[in-house]
Amino acid sequence: MIHYQLRCDQDHGFDGWYKDSQAYEKLARGGLIECPVCGGTRVSRALMAPAIGKGQVAEPAPPPPVAPKAGAPAVAGPMPAQMLALLQRMRAEVERHCEDVGADFAEEARRMRRGESDHRGIYGETSDAEAEALRDEGIEIARLPWVPRADG
Repeated sequence: MIHYQLRCDQDHGFDGWYKDSQAYEKLARGGLIECPVCGGTRVSRALMAPAIGKGQVAEPAPPPPVAPKAGAPAVAGPMPAQMLALLQRMRAEVERHCEDVGADFAEEARRMRRGESDHRGIYGETSDAEAEALRDEGIEIARLPWVPRADG
């Protein structure tokens, strides 16, 4: 595997891992590498410092992840720009392809389950208790981090 620091034509920096340099070149020529910030496909390798091995020094194992308590934030500190951009793109896709049912989310999901409403993609708001009740009823839902839109 080879690790490259990449840069799009809008000067956004990000990194990627590839099988070898030929695999990177093939994907880049085909426009198949996408900037996670702006979605641009005109990408090139950025200047990188060489990786120099340190021999066979054993690294200590990282501590196991700790699950956050209910209601506690899962991430501390500022969100990385690439993650924010990805979540903004995800929000845009949800808004483009699904219907906002707002605070009626749980009840609309139940109506769809009972066949009283057309099956379609919906999004909205619900409490933790209501989300758990939907899951207990066999209604599959997913909670998404809802970040501000990319356009403000």
